[in-house]
Amino acid sequence: MTSAKVELFDEELQLAAGYFKALAHPARLAILQYLAASKMCISGDISNELPLSRTTVNQHLTELKNMGLIKGSIDGVKVNYCLNQSRIKELKQLLGSFLDSVELPDNQSCKS
Repeated sequence: MTSAKVELFDEELQLAAGYFKALAHPARLAILQYLAASKMCISGDISNELPLSRTTVNQHLTELKNMGLIKGSIDGVKVNYCLNQSRIKELKQLLGSFLDSVELPDNQSCKS
């Protein structure tokens, strides 16, 4: 079996790849947008806001929570979900740095 060999890359690239993987589905982006637009923690069923089953939404919430982009706390039988502001800020900084590192100069062109 082959290995992904992620350990060959520096921590910042590994962290960026983890964030990008967590963001690599439109449902996860929609969840983040919904939580940001609501400007508060959501207690209830986020699946009512998405065209996906509750089970599928829960899987996407788990991915976002595992990456630390959202927080979830149990309140009785419900879970309250919020954006994790510190991780969102970290993501914004990391994404900006990454995009700056791959930006091409205006005068560079590739010929096929």
